[in-house]
Amino acid sequence: MLFMHRSSITLLAAAILALALAGCAGSPDKPTLVIAGIPDEQVSILEERFGGIATYLSRETGLKVRYQPSISYAALVTAFEHGDVSLAWFGGLTGVQARIAAPGAKAVAQRPRDQEFRSVFIVGPGVAAASLQELRGLSFTFGSESSTSGHLMPRYFMVQEGIDPERDLRGRPSYSGSHDKTWKLVEAGTFDAGVLNQAVWERAVKEDQVDTTRVRPIYVTPPYFDYHWVIGPNVDKIYGNGTAARVQQALLSMNGKDEDTARTLALFQTDSFVGTKNDNYSAIESTARSLGLIQ
Repeated sequence: MLFMHRSSITLLAAAILALALAGCAGSPDKPTLVIAGIPDEQVSILEERFGGIATYLSRETGLKVRYQPSISYAALVTAFEHGDVSLAWFGGLTGVQARIAAPGAKAVAQRPRDQEFRSVFIVGPGVAAASLQELRGLSFTFGSESSTSGHLMPRYFMVQEGIDPERDLRGRPSYSGSHDKTWKLVEAGTFDAGVLNQAVWERAVKEDQVDTTRVRPIYVTPPYFDYHWVIGPNVDKIYGNGTAARVQQALLSMNGKDEDTARTLALFQTDSFVGTKNDNYSAIESTARSLGLIQ
């Protein structure tokens, strides 16, 4: 009887252990790492671009990674602040805003061209202007109000040239919402002039999307730091120590060795990412504060 009793106990213990293991096997894995990017171009381009990054990071890090579209620049900063997005592709200004909102967040990667980014001012059909000074009296559109290359830095360079966008243009400036919308509005004659990031302009011209008989560039700005990846402050806590470093290394290791990765990088108009750091955007922050865009 004693032998049978011990056997029963052993069987019972084994059953309990099996149930415990089954419970562990059925427990949810680590949460999905959500990435996003500012909505500065066509939705189809953004979906393919960031979807490619999500697939690549999943393969390289072993994490579940998903792209989450954002409806606006401000909405993405808010989502990053609340931890709903853990890795985001920001412009210079929104990156600064995000790191202020989420202390401990870090700028980790950018394209080589983002170390010396530029904006281009354009004019539409029948407009004779050939310099920033000649924008006086013209109707004008920036891109998004939160855009570095479509608003912040262009406004800064206009002010440097003695042009007050609120007083010296025909009416107050408009905000198109994205770079591709800016050149389309100027090409259509809705506005006499506008400004957008040089990379979007160059691609539109290269792909014959722009009617260059109707819209033309008149000024390219001096360089400044701009777009970059920012990783949230709680990534290691949520996904395990060293995760942020692994994600950064995966981005820095991207190259065109396979067709899918090469296509994703091409959508970013680059062939690689390079390291960056928060201090690189101190001039952006100073400019934004001087213009009242950051309090």
